[in-house]
Amino acid sequence: MPIKVGDKLPNTTFRVMTAEGPKPKTTDDVFKGKKVALFAVPGAFTPTCSNMHMPSFLNNLDAFKAKGVDTVAVTAVNDAFVLKAWADKTGGDGKIDFLADGSAEFAKGIDMTLDASGNGLGIRSKRYSMLVEDGVVTKLNIEEAPGKCELSGGQTLLGQI
Repeated sequence: MPIKVGDKLPNTTFRVMTAEGPKPKTTDDVFKGKKVALFAVPGAFTPTCSNMHMPSFLNNLDAFKAKGVDTVAVTAVNDAFVLKAWADKTGGDGKIDFLADGSAEFAKGIDMTLDASGNGLGIRSKRYSMLVEDGVVTKLNIEEAPGKCELSGGQTLLGQI
C-alpha cells in the first residue's frame, strides 16, 4: 500500500555525492527533526523531470525557506554519479539535496515504484512531492502519469504549506 499522509517514512539509505565520492545518508539523516520538501522523479535528465519538475522547486527555494522548510530534496532511482551530474547541469548543486535511490530501496519502501521497463528504463520512482515533518508525511501529491508535472510541482506543494 502506498505511503499516505500521517505515515512515517521507512528506514532506508540513499547515496549522496561528496568530495570523497558516494556516501550513505539514511532517512533519519535527511528527515529527523526537520521539515523537508521532498520530490521524486522517474529519472534524472529526462525531459519532464529536467524541464518542469526540477525548476518548479529550484525557482521557489526562497519561498520554501520562508515557510520554514529546512531542506528541499529530490530523489530518483539513479546512482549518485548521475544525480551529481544532474545537480551540476540544473544548477541545483548545493541548493537542493540530491538523494540517489539506485536500487529503488526507498521507492519500494513507500510503495511508489513505477515499472518503466517498456521504455527501457526498468523500475523507477513515481513522480510525487511531499512535505515531511520529523519523518512523518504531512502533505502528499502523486502524479498519475509519469510525463506530467501538474500535481507534484513545487508551486502546488508550496501552496499547501
